[in-house]
Amino acid sequence: MCGFIGMIDDAPVAARISTGLQAIQHRGQDSGGIFTFDGQRFPGHRGLGLIRDVFDEPLIRGLPGNAGVGHVRYPTIGKGVLADAQPFFERRPGVLMAHNGNLTNYDRLREHLRERSVHLLSNCDVEPLLCTFADELMARRRRHHTAADVVQALRSTFAAVEGAFSAVMVLEVDGEPTLVAFRDPRGIRPAVYGRRGAGWMVASESVALDTAGYELIGDLEAGRAMFLRPGREPEVFDVEIRQKAPCVFESIYFSRPDSVEGGETVYERRLELGRRLARRWKAKGLDADRVIPVPDTSRPAAIAFAEEMGLPCREGFIKNRYSGRTFIMGTQEGRTAALRLKLNLIKAEFKGQNVVIIDDSIVRGTTVKRLLELVWAQEPAAVHFAIHAPPVLHPCFYGIDMSTHDELAARRYLSEGDGDGALDIDAQEELEARWAADLGVTSLTFLGVEDLEGPFPTERCSACFDGIYPLPIPDAQRETIVQDRTNGRLRPVSV
Repeated sequence: MCGFIGMIDDAPVAARISTGLQAIQHRGQDSGGIFTFDGQRFPGHRGLGLIRDVFDEPLIRGLPGNAGVGHVRYPTIGKGVLADAQPFFERRPGVLMAHNGNLTNYDRLREHLRERSVHLLSNCDVEPLLCTFADELMARRRRHHTAADVVQALRSTFAAVEGAFSAVMVLEVDGEPTLVAFRDPRGIRPAVYGRRGAGWMVASESVALDTAGYELIGDLEAGRAMFLRPGREPEVFDVEIRQKAPCVFESIYFSRPDSVEGGETVYERRLELGRRLARRWKAKGLDADRVIPVPDTSRPAAIAFAEEMGLPCREGFIKNRYSGRTFIMGTQEGRTAALRLKLNLIKAEFKGQNVVIIDDSIVRGTTVKRLLELVWAQEPAAVHFAIHAPPVLHPCFYGIDMSTHDELAARRYLSEGDGDGALDIDAQEELEARWAADLGVTSLTFLGVEDLEGPFPTERCSACFDGIYPLPIPDAQRETIVQDRTNGRLRPVSV
């Protein structure tokens, strides 16, 4: 999971790209980069760390150009390396690109490019996407590329690449600098766009537009390419359109609550998830003294849960605002150390109290165990855990760092014969009871997959919960992805 920005205007854009990237820093803390195009050159800079550390004012001033691309990277396997930081630049024909997602046929693409004497310089899967596009565009003509050339090259690229991706690129089209944004045929990964005066901006989340002063227009539609130039209306072309399947985990965990996806705020969706979770919890005949969210993602759901139950919602966990997100740390050791730094507890909210703790999800299960160690030290009377998502039972191959069955904690508590798809109510309650006993909590409650029907559109990707993959992954590709993950290679399963 990463965050990108593309911008084009009638004035330099690097400073505003930097501002927008800081608004989506939660999508990636490993590295950042900004490249621009001034009509002749493609100056840029990439570095490891947060945007505020990678870029200072002199660096920004050294990036002239009225069109540009920026990126923040999400760490996956092992230590981040600068070679994998985005954006990427291809000299022929002269194109910048940044993306969010995962190409499931990375190895095949790499071999195909090698057969054409194109050698990759990184382990980042935006590079074969860029090289494939550049190769297809140059095959149409060597220079003076038109919008029709770009669309045809994208169609050939879409036919070659598999996976989930949304991307922005800057290149010269029809003799002028152009920002081009495109999204995979199913729209699994998000992309939105907006305007400010004569300028246009595309980003992974709408909060980047808000921070940079752009008015949100809407979502980039799945399977389409949008051509943007200053002072002119967008040109939109169909590339390849399939049944839409936007990722639900974006709203459950990754996106900021003030982001807008599909015309609805993430905050509103999380409120509804909280209400549905309260009804499921109440049906078990449970009660508590207070509701405590694990900050920050679960706060809206906890508020709605408390309102539904008629309980006070209290801040029991105090978050260090300068710590990173534990899920997107590259190693488990890093996640554990980050959790120690990230949270401290208010003992008075726990001591002698019957508390229900609300969290967004449990993936590997190690963070929740460490969290409970902190909670038990506060001497509560009873502890319930309630999760505003279903159990994560299936790997994600589309850009979220949970790509093997073995790392998914929920699968350890399945009954024999379960686990091929979503769980029915009885099977899920059995899983919850076994897991609660292992954790030592009074109860554990998840949402059911059917609870996603209201907050999310029918056309969606919830494969990590129900095992229904909108883009089938052949066994050989799955095995390659799993091997990359378990062997610790630096080929990112998600970027």
